[in-house]
Amino acid sequence: MTVKPVRLNPSKIKLFFKTQAISLSVFIVLVIVLVSLTVFLALKLKTQNSQNLTIANQLKVTAVKLNNLQNQDQYKINQGLKENVKNIQTSYKSSLDLYQRILDLKAQKQDTSDLDKEFAQSLNYLSSLNYSSASASLVLLSIDIKKKEDSLAVVQVPAATTQNVTQSNTPPGSGFLVQSVATDNGNFTVYIVAADLNSTKVIVDTASDGDCGNNCPTLSLSDYIGRNGAFAGINGTFFCPAEYPSCAGKTGSFDLLVMNKNKTYFNSANNVYSTNPAVIFTGNTARFVGQTLEWGRDTGVDAVLSNYPLLVSGGNIAYSGGGDPKFESKGPRGFVAAKGSTVYIGDVLNATMQDSAKALKALGMDNAMNLDEGGSTALWSGGYKLGPGRNLPNVILFVHK
Repeated sequence: MTVKPVRLNPSKIKLFFKTQAISLSVFIVLVIVLVSLTVFLALKLKTQNSQNLTIANQLKVTAVKLNNLQNQDQYKINQGLKENVKNIQTSYKSSLDLYQRILDLKAQKQDTSDLDKEFAQSLNYLSSLNYSSASASLVLLSIDIKKKEDSLAVVQVPAATTQNVTQSNTPPGSGFLVQSVATDNGNFTVYIVAADLNSTKVIVDTASDGDCGNNCPTLSLSDYIGRNGAFAGINGTFFCPAEYPSCAGKTGSFDLLVMNKNKTYFNSANNVYSTNPAVIFTGNTARFVGQTLEWGRDTGVDAVLSNYPLLVSGGNIAYSGGGDPKFESKGPRGFVAAKGSTVYIGDVLNATMQDSAKALKALGMDNAMNLDEGGSTALWSGGYKLGPGRNLPNVILFVHK
């Protein structure tokens, strides 16, 4: 058998290799593209990772800054400022109140040198913003002031004891008496002056001739007594003593309604709607009103004086606590009161405001109103029975008709 040789067509061979070359080229191109794309993606991924890392680092830095800002943001700064302001206000008010109590003791001729030193130390703490030490120092100062105030009350009571203190809940019919009055809060020594309105005229005298807002004149109770020929008298309304720091710009002034002996009304404009009580004297009567707004501006009466609080009204206790924290401390409590046609002025010693109300109720008063107290305490009946205390802008006086 004869094998025929295969004859290759050159054209076909050429086409074959050409086709294979193209396929190879395409393959190579694809490989190159794929490699390039891989490298590109790898670089892109590396770049992205780098960017992510940068972003992550930036986020960390931002988080730290944010945390710092949160710890020192305006809110917290404001809270810190508010706390400092609160400490300053609290310490200032406390120190001011205590200083004024020291001044009241000075006005009653008490030696306060030890208290002055304690107060100076407290101020030293406050000046260095050492609020904790200042607070502790002020607490101790308050305790020591209270001891001094209590000792003053104890000194006053034995002085009265030498005048044969009467143990009685019946007030005198006339003249001056020191008596011990029993209440459910204990026994209280009361200095009291009684006068019959049928033979006595009650007047209010003032150092100023008219309304005064600052640097207002004041006089001692004895000066008022002397220039009016009065046989008894007592300090009048609350007012701003010149020595009180809180009274700067309004020294000697008082805000309450008063009509003096010259028929001049004081502070009329700012008492149109006043809810403070007042007493009005005319002829042989004493009228007490619960609110000054109930009273007009009648000049046909003898005297008008407003103060607070009302202690007894219609024979019943009108003050049972609350209000000014100073009313809860012990001290001499001045009063003006009436029972029938008899008018009374005086002081309940070593008493809170509630104690004073109970003592006057126990004495059977129809009505009674509180007067100024502390360093302003002054009572006269043929001479000083209490005081003289500081000079006063107004007083209540008993004169013979």
